[in-house]
Amino acid sequence: MNNSDRSNMSKLITGRRALLALAMAAASVVAVTPAAGAAPGRLPEVISASAPQLHPEGVAWDPLRRSFLVSSMRYGTVSVVRPDGAVRTLAADPRMVSTFGVHTDPARGRVLTTYGDFGVGVRSTPETVRKSSGLGIFDLRTGRLRHLVDLAIGAGDHAANDLAIDSAGNAYVTDPFSDAIYRVDVHGRASVLIRDPRLLSNGIGMNGIVWHPSGHLLAVNYATGALWRIPVAHPERLAQVSLSEPLVGGDGLDLRPDGSLTVVTNKLSAPGRVAVRALRSADGWHSARVTHRAEPWADTEPTTVARTPHGSYVLDGRLSALLAGRPVHTFTLRRV
Repeated sequence: MNNSDRSNMSKLITGRRALLALAMAAASVVAVTPAAGAAPGRLPEVISASAPQLHPEGVAWDPLRRSFLVSSMRYGTVSVVRPDGAVRTLAADPRMVSTFGVHTDPARGRVLTTYGDFGVGVRSTPETVRKSSGLGIFDLRTGRLRHLVDLAIGAGDHAANDLAIDSAGNAYVTDPFSDAIYRVDVHGRASVLIRDPRLLSNGIGMNGIVWHPSGHLLAVNYATGALWRIPVAHPERLAQVSLSEPLVGGDGLDLRPDGSLTVVTNKLSAPGRVAVRALRSADGWHSARVTHRAEPWADTEPTTVARTPHGSYVLDGRLSALLAGRPVHTFTLRRV
């Protein structure tokens, strides 16, 4: 090969390298280009999802998939909801007639959901309505069942509703038809944390619940609007939080990193207000006051809220249509 040939070959190789670099750069741009209408690294302000008669009541953020997880009063499942509104089933068990609260536990690779039967599930029977009650614990990555924990403990009606998870992985579960709050350890063993007649009410009782890192729970009674402070080490010392206004229709709760408590209220089964409120306490949640509110909320039937790296999102699962026997196929997640 003469000098002229070598020069031409060098130019050809250099040119090909340049084209390859441009191609790789273009591919990189395509890979990170967000969907139309979405800002980079953000979720849409409103996610409109569609799934046949799903009617979710609970929602959680899934950091593994960077998506939402929702329950289903109709099918008793846990489903993934992508930011574009696409829905697919992640976890199910035929013994769960309806699912309600759902939470992720990324540290242990789990997703947990409460289940019960209000008579609107496709598998509802006279034997399970207000009798079936428990906690389903699934593998977060695969959806495989780890534990199905029966929480129909004691006489009377039951239907587990919401849950909170402490730093050790113990779950605390409310039951709106019971006077008890239940504890389920990381091995799936259930016990009664506290049983107290003050937790009962006419209609829907104890509902939303959160774990506070100081070692107590905060739980709201849907019908009365009372917020309860329950020290886990001494649950018999439960006390009603003094509030600036009652939280009638109190459903979902979220304790934010700044110490404030987000409360979603509705009027599905109580004369509540369709609102999302923020509460703060200056005395360790012996008392609290409302500091911010979004009222009326843009959707008419909000139930609960999930905190994400891109803001908190409130779920409206169109539950009144299901309860009226006219199920629909859509639901909404809206950023606070």
